[in-house]
Amino acid sequence: MKPGKGKTWTDKVNDPTKEPIIKKLEKDFTDMPAGGKMLIATPKIIDDYVRHIPKGKSASLTLMRKDLAAGYGADYTCPVTTGIFLRIVSEAAYEQLQKGASLNKVAPFWRVVEEKSSLNKKFSFGSDFVVQQRKKEGLATEKAKKKTTR
Repeated sequence: MKPGKGKTWTDKVNDPTKEPIIKKLEKDFTDMPAGGKMLIATPKIIDDYVRHIPKGKSASLTLMRKDLAAGYGADYTCPVTTGIFLRIVSEAAYEQLQKGASLNKVAPFWRVVEEKSSLNKKFSFGSDFVVQQRKKEGLATEKAKKKTTR
């Protein structure tokens, strides 16, 4: 499936015109106070992060945002654009799978997108794929996480 303007999801991930931006917050924004430095990443940055998560491991969206902010010298990473870019990365990975790429060649977005994530409702391919991949890799389900959380 192609998003607007004739670009594929993969094109959107690899867009060379997108650069990360670090912006000083003029006012409080979601979970970030005014005065903080906020990273606005790119789809490629999200793609690279996801590709470095080892098989059988997962990273929460919160952890990814913290790691990216630290890596770019910011205090925070924008939650809104991070969610948008994670969807682009996910759609691109699925698009590549549909074109014959193997699982180990695409960004393993299911290691960040949890089974109950609202992002699953936005995917053009639904949530079953995420659930199946998380089970195959032995990643904790929402119920199991709640049992192991202090």
